[in-house]
Amino acid sequence: MASVQWRSRWRKYEAELQRCHPEALPVEFGDYHPLKPIMVTDTKTRRGTRKGSTSSSSSSSSSAPADPLSSMLDGTDPLSMFAAASSGETSALSHDGSGGDLGRKKRVKEEEPIGADFEPWSTKRGEILARFTTTEKLSINLFMGSDRGKAPNPGTSAVSEKVRTRLEELDDLEEGSQRELLNLSQQDYANRIEELNQSLKEAWSSDQKVKALKIVIQCSKLLSDTSVIQFYPSKFVLITDILDTFGRLVYDRIWTMCSDPRTLPDSFTAEDVNDTAKETCLNWFFKIASIRELLPRLYVEAAILKCSRFLSKSGIQETLPRLTAMIRGIGDPLVAAYARAYLCRVGMEVAPQLKESLNANFFDLLATFRQVSGDSVQRQLHVQRVEAPEYLTLYSPAINWILQCIAYRAPEQLLTEMMERCKMMANNALLLNSIMRAFRPEFAATRATDFIGMIKDCDESGFPKHLLYGSLGRSLACADPPESERLTILNEAWKVITKVRNAQDYMNCAEIWVEFTCRHFTKREVNTVLADIIKHMTPDRAFEDAYPQLQSVIRKILAYFHDFSVLFSMERFLPFLDMFQKDSVRVEVCKSIMEVFIKHQLEVTRDPVILNAMLHICKTMHDSVNALTLEDEKRSLALLIIGFIRMVSFGRDFEQQLSFCVEARATFCNLEPVLVQLIHTVNQLAMETRRVVKGNHSRKTAAFVRACAAYCFITIPSLSSIFSRLHLYLLSGQVALANQCLSQADAFLKAAVSILPEVPRSISVEGKLRSSETFLLDFINNFLATLLVVPDHPEHGVLYLVRGLLNMVQEYTWEDNSDAKVRVYISALPLLAAMSQETYLYSIPKVDSNETLYGGDPKFLSEINKLCETLIGQILDHLKTLTRDEQSVRRQSALAFSLFGVLLAHGDLRNNKLSQLSVNLWNLSHKHGHCETRVSVRTLESIKHQAQQPDMAHLADAIQRLALQSRT
Repeated sequence: MASVQWRSRWRKYEAELQRCHPEALPVEFGDYHPLKPIMVTDTKTRRGTRKGSTSSSSSSSSSAPADPLSSMLDGTDPLSMFAAASSGETSALSHDGSGGDLGRKKRVKEEEPIGADFEPWSTKRGEILARFTTTEKLSINLFMGSDRGKAPNPGTSAVSEKVRTRLEELDDLEEGSQRELLNLSQQDYANRIEELNQSLKEAWSSDQKVKALKIVIQCSKLLSDTSVIQFYPSKFVLITDILDTFGRLVYDRIWTMCSDPRTLPDSFTAEDVNDTAKETCLNWFFKIASIRELLPRLYVEAAILKCSRFLSKSGIQETLPRLTAMIRGIGDPLVAAYARAYLCRVGMEVAPQLKESLNANFFDLLATFRQVSGDSVQRQLHVQRVEAPEYLTLYSPAINWILQCIAYRAPEQLLTEMMERCKMMANNALLLNSIMRAFRPEFAATRATDFIGMIKDCDESGFPKHLLYGSLGRSLACADPPESERLTILNEAWKVITKVRNAQDYMNCAEIWVEFTCRHFTKREVNTVLADIIKHMTPDRAFEDAYPQLQSVIRKILAYFHDFSVLFSMERFLPFLDMFQKDSVRVEVCKSIMEVFIKHQLEVTRDPVILNAMLHICKTMHDSVNALTLEDEKRSLALLIIGFIRMVSFGRDFEQQLSFCVEARATFCNLEPVLVQLIHTVNQLAMETRRVVKGNHSRKTAAFVRACAAYCFITIPSLSSIFSRLHLYLLSGQVALANQCLSQADAFLKAAVSILPEVPRSISVEGKLRSSETFLLDFINNFLATLLVVPDHPEHGVLYLVRGLLNMVQEYTWEDNSDAKVRVYISALPLLAAMSQETYLYSIPKVDSNETLYGGDPKFLSEINKLCETLIGQILDHLKTLTRDEQSVRRQSALAFSLFGVLLAHGDLRNNKLSQLSVNLWNLSHKHGHCETRVSVRTLESIKHQAQQPDMAHLADAIQRLALQSRT
């Protein structure tokens, strides 16, 4: 393969473009279309037919096109068959007398009084455990077992002997078969209770039913202990979990006994229960009735109350009033209140329609509430050093639950009656608080003025009024009071809230009423509330202990104020933000503000109030970045700041826009994605200027676009990513060229060429190291396409940028066994061929490219040809080295075929040496059978098509010498 003399093919781009346009052919529309809906045949087999005979009814039309899938399945598809089978089974069930469970279940579901709108006890459990804690030491009685529980002798197996033995076992527990554990922490106590729960399950699974009952009795007794009264609500939650477990075990046991030989339906009656199950159920109630102490007897019977369904239809209805009356025998009002709460909870689960017992429990609670101020309770509080307000809050979970059960789907008249009864109580603050928490928000909102009057009449010493206003505020946040009363309500509430001295109590209440203020009032009222919060939380740096509440205030304001010009015009908003002095919290608040801004700011802005405030917020986020900041966090912050930058626009005031970018660059210098966005913004600004002046720059606009170029040229070197710098240098050079800034474009492109040696051989992509070769080749190809329209510098040589790029490619350290350098050389040949044309394929308006500067000068063309010959020589030398192994031969074949394609498209094959070289390259690419046959065939067809053109007739001779070789 000797050296060749390069000549570029003369091109007529417009004529070639016209030839490439396909001929317009009329489109005929047939009946078939691949997206047309397929008609699926639904075959229904009739019941009662003989085996082997079927009758089908088809839902498809006879005119519908045949579906190949349906035809393969004899007219039925699997989904239709399954649907038909399922429909048949359902129909059979509905007509089968023994399989009526489905119908019963449906009826039960329709009659189910409790819906999803009733908040279950499970959602309150975690809140109670977290709220009612203690650092005091606790005690617990741990069951130790007994020797009396051994099986009786065979001779004493009479029923009376069994009963006597089991009663003795229960007595044994009450007579001291237990050990008291002292000095337990709260966590130790909870762990011991959990151990008892597990012991209960193990005893039950090992058929030690009496031992299981003993554990439940023991745990129930713990509910009479109020020695650490602050922990009582949490103790109630833990122990009632054991009671619930016991109730489920007993119910499931009896249910299983009823399921033999057939399953008991959900809507069963006592008549459906067999005698054995009834006897077992009755036996459990007898055992529980023999418990001596009132409290465990009450709790354990309530736990298995659901089992009354096995005995009689009216069992539950008769038992609930009796248990309600039993609670009247409990002397401690706190213990009695929680016993009533548990009974109401069980009642709502087993018989929610029986509202009478719920009402009776509440009225009993009202009647005994005067005990709270009695001597015995006061002595107990004095001994335990508990204040009255703290003691009253212990009642809240119980009373709230009772009232929630009563208020669920209750008529308005009943709720009004409850409210009136509370008014008659002397110290009704606690009950009033529970009413506002438990009743529907709409009920409280329509009577907000009445509630405020009741709050005013409450005794401040018993229950703080700010807690009452907090409960009212929660209701008003969910439902709107009458519009005429809103301002009065806010004023009355805030008069009390602002007088709260304890900063934490104040903040808890103010946080609730901020939402009401934002929802119904303007920025003036919200600004007043913020000022009051700042006034209360600034002394002694009280805000440091209230960051969650302060963050909640910000979230509520942002939920209602989406107009940031209004938001930032509040005088106290930014000072409010200054209270977030903990770095992590301050950044989170700023991020929440930015997220709302990006979501709701639909139009670009130039409002100085918004810009100054948002710059301050973005700077706060930016300044939080340090060496320890995670990359994900940096990326998140950068995206938020970029979102803000994109929303800033000064319209036709381009100089102000550039000044903003200069300020932003200084402010956000540590976040590289933000700098990249600023460079894109300035380049876009330069192109917008070009659009406005329609390419005819005046002295002023020309100076401005040069200033934009200078901004980019100064900013790009500060980026650490080498490929970001390369792409931005190229992009900025293209923008400068489009704006006729030739020296600036020249500087950008030279800078890009000069940093090519800095490209590493591998880069990190999504946390994984990958070769940079592919990315570098893509960039160089893009760069070469730009060089076509870049005019040569008068003080440098011909094609100095092309030569500089190729020299850098020559000096770059490529990977071993890499063909990247040769591929660049092959890609450079089409560029040089395009530069040889009298008219270039594309150009930039008002920019004279080399076609104009040189005007087809022979010396210029000679330089191009020499450079092409040098490149081809380098490529051929590399091809000669690729003969070592099978892999090298494959690479040789691919490169030879690529060079053949370039010669065919851009070389003048009328030159015999060039034509012979193309034939040799074709043969070399097919020599070892590694070239794709299909591609080769299409290439030959394309050459034959070109040979039919008058100016390409010389290709006909070359076609005769291009032969396909088989791979064998």
